[in-house]
Amino acid sequence: MKAYHGKEESAESLYVRYSPALLSVCLRYCGNLADAEDVLHDGFIKIIRNLPKFRPGPQGSLEAWMRRIMVNTSLNHIRDHAKERKFLDIDPISERINNDEPEETSFDELAGKVNPDKVMELICELPTGYRTVFNMYVFESYSHREIAHFLNCSENTSKSQLSKARGILRKELDHFYCKQVESDEKATRQS
Repeated sequence: MKAYHGKEESAESLYVRYSPALLSVCLRYCGNLADAEDVLHDGFIKIIRNLPKFRPGPQGSLEAWMRRIMVNTSLNHIRDHAKERKFLDIDPISERINNDEPEETSFDELAGKVNPDKVMELICELPTGYRTVFNMYVFESYSHREIAHFLNCSENTSKSQLSKARGILRKELDHFYCKQVESDEKATRQS
């Protein structure tokens, strides 16, 4: 890691190499490109400042360390920009979900059948609380207890937010997938 310490051109090469993947992390949390870019910038400042302190551990690569900084910076950004209402209030969008409906197709199955960019777009459209819990649980592998502690909410709230996020995503993915299949079938008939 000495190659990165104290060299301006090395900091730039670090940015060039890792910024696309780290921007994706920020975008998943922030939900829009402008905020994600701000968070990426703030996160990279923290990375460059703390790079001399980085020590790879048995499971700690440089990329994992930088990713953790971006997740924490994203969460701090969300917390700092939360509206006057409580951060994880149940959003009115939850009324569109009937959790008693049987799941015909799981979220994971649908997500695997749809373009990853569309999945990212749908994640970004989730309300902040749902999106945050979904990202922490699905992508960062936090437990509900850890999420509750970090976001200052109950474990049940974390579980509820995740369930509702998955429900919204499942419905949206199902709708998108059905349109995609219809379009493909129409194109096949016209050929």
